[in-house]
Amino acid sequence: MGELTESGVPKAASSRPLPFREDCWSEEATATLVDAWGRRYVELNRGNLRQKDWQEVADAVNARHGHTKKTRRTDVQCKNRIDTLKKKYKVEKTRVSESDGSFSSSWPFFSSLDTLIGPTVTAKKVPPLAIMPPPPMAVPIGYRKPPAVVAQSVVLPQKRPAPAPAVDDSYFRRNYSAVAAAAAAEEEVEDEDGSEDLGTSEESAGEAEGMRRLARAVERLGEIYERVEGEKQRQMIELEKQRMQFAKDLEVQRMQLFMDTQVQLEKIKQAKRSGSNGHLGN
Repeated sequence: MGELTESGVPKAASSRPLPFREDCWSEEATATLVDAWGRRYVELNRGNLRQKDWQEVADAVNARHGHTKKTRRTDVQCKNRIDTLKKKYKVEKTRVSESDGSFSSSWPFFSSLDTLIGPTVTAKKVPPLAIMPPPPMAVPIGYRKPPAVVAQSVVLPQKRPAPAPAVDDSYFRRNYSAVAAAAAAEEEVEDEDGSEDLGTSEESAGEAEGMRRLARAVERLGEIYERVEGEKQRQMIELEKQRMQFAKDLEVQRMQLFMDTQVQLEKIKQAKRSGSNGHLGN
């Protein structure tokens, strides 16, 4: 044990070595780190390094200074060291900027980091109003009223018992095309007859008659479309009824088959019981 002082506290041993930090960087290793990181940083257009890039930086540092286990560096240690250097550079840069040229940093890595990240730090400190000029005072800035919000009613979907079966629309398309062609042919005949009767009429009366015919044709086409859609809906309802009837018949057949099976099993059981009773009686 060590010697005691007058207050009774033991003296610390003077020969005790100071604790060694595994992340302690020498100035030479730091210079190699800054050089390797700076090359990758410039190659990436001053962008962030990826994990693969940090591993290459660590390999470059270990190739020159990682001769022992304690001096070898990982990619995470290199990244943390660069972050520490950036913070130190910002402090030194602030002191230089606030001194108006009367102070020059004696930190050995100030010039290297100033070349690499100096423009980036300076650009971040410039206020946005200094970069973009203010708008001219002679040009009035118009106020645009926001569009009015129109409330729309929400239609909730209706629950259907079962999806309707898929219906082939080719039948309806063929009927629709045939009816439309017939209507167009009828209109052409009427146009030819009308052109012979109205050969001596005025131009304005002919235009009015043409508009009336067009309106009648559109109305007739709408009626044809309505009939086709009604027929389509009727056939879909009929198919749904047939599907439900088929499902009902299938369920009845299944229940009938189940009942017949139960009856047959009961008959077999009774026959076995009768046979066993007769055998015991003999």
